[in-house]
Amino acid sequence: MHVAIIGGGWAGMAAAVQLSLNGHQPTVFEAGRQLGGRARNLELPGATLADNGQHILIGAYAECLRLMRAVGAAPEHALLRRPLAMRYAQGSGLSFPNLPAPLDALIGIAAASGWSLRERAALLGRALRWRVQGFRCAETATVADICSGLPGRLLDEFIEPLCVSALNLPAVQASGSIFLRVLHDALFAGTGGSHFLVPRSGLGDLFPIPAAQWLQGRGHAVHRASRIQELSPQGPQWLLRSANPALAPVLEQLRFDAVLLACPPQEAARLALLAAEDPRLPARDGVRYQHWAQSALALEHTAIGTVYARTRHRLAAELPWLALQPATQAPAQFVFDRGHLRPAEAAQQGLMAFVISDCRTDRLALEKQVLEQARQQLGWEDIQAVLTVVEKRATFACRPGVRRPGMELGHGLWACGDYVSGPYPATLEGAVRCGATAAEDLARMALG
Repeated sequence: MHVAIIGGGWAGMAAAVQLSLNGHQPTVFEAGRQLGGRARNLELPGATLADNGQHILIGAYAECLRLMRAVGAAPEHALLRRPLAMRYAQGSGLSFPNLPAPLDALIGIAAASGWSLRERAALLGRALRWRVQGFRCAETATVADICSGLPGRLLDEFIEPLCVSALNLPAVQASGSIFLRVLHDALFAGTGGSHFLVPRSGLGDLFPIPAAQWLQGRGHAVHRASRIQELSPQGPQWLLRSANPALAPVLEQLRFDAVLLACPPQEAARLALLAAEDPRLPARDGVRYQHWAQSALALEHTAIGTVYARTRHRLAAELPWLALQPATQAPAQFVFDRGHLRPAEAAQQGLMAFVISDCRTDRLALEKQVLEQARQQLGWEDIQAVLTVVEKRATFACRPGVRRPGMELGHGLWACGDYVSGPYPATLEGAVRCGATAAEDLARMALG
């Protein structure tokens, strides 16, 4: 099959790689000049390479790791691996030992610093209850609901930061069932699943760029700066039109057996609605496209901010991040010392990345609040801002019962992305899994 993939983010590149591995012919069209979507490289002032947001993976991200290896981006070198740790500046919090699951979680919780025996026993008991229940709960339950009765310190220092980092919503608003799925895969799915994996390179260099090089080496085209304007059904195939004039004559000669929308939901909905109006499309498919587009456009989105700043202070090399204590005027949940992540680069030394999940503040106010938070909680009086990045549509709002659009639209049109229906929240693993699954399902349908 010849498959057009519209979008060169993590989902689109994962789909392209999987299609190629299965013997098909993917062609990628990316509207921007950089690959990676919302997880891409970013140049800071002074030509310092960073990301459009500080990301973290976990060891349970099996599809991300599999496809990184498939394209030659060795995760053993590209990612700093450490057992799960949520340590605060004053020394409290927990650190898991490097042991097989679930011993690492059980021992880590039992030995947590700054928590009373009653608090540690309460968290262990609740974790065991979740396991007995198969990590399931009512679809209408929030994270606060499934954690009801736990001591306040556990909620503040473990549940809340974990929830807002994974689901980008506070516990009182976030889906309990999806949170339990993340906990299951991270804490109980297998050895190393709970490990934190922090990129040592730019996010684009972690997977999308090596994937593009791998695809091109196998004869597949990856077009950047090539926004697709519209899709037209041509019998069972598809014709694409691009805003890139250099690409227009090439596309006139191409017909695709299937199209995979791997772009943001609002762009995917625009293309689906345009296709729905084409008189050559069967009416029933046009109706399906319209319903799909309405579902995609109805999704609520939340923002993530990253404040890059410089200081002469350093975090410990063995654990180059710390959990922070967020409050109304102190919005950051974590700080990462990028100098330890990229020790060979002089420009990274003293560069810190403060992460603000569920960001609800404008850029200037956010930057001011985070710098003051660093002074108050870390004692970094010399801290100076470098750049503040706010990804306004970073994730869909992972609320209880959220309705996500499906993967198959009909007539050879498909969609993938971290917002498409699936078990994961809007994470890199969610995007990659959806892309790989779409590629497998698309090929299976083609075989009949």
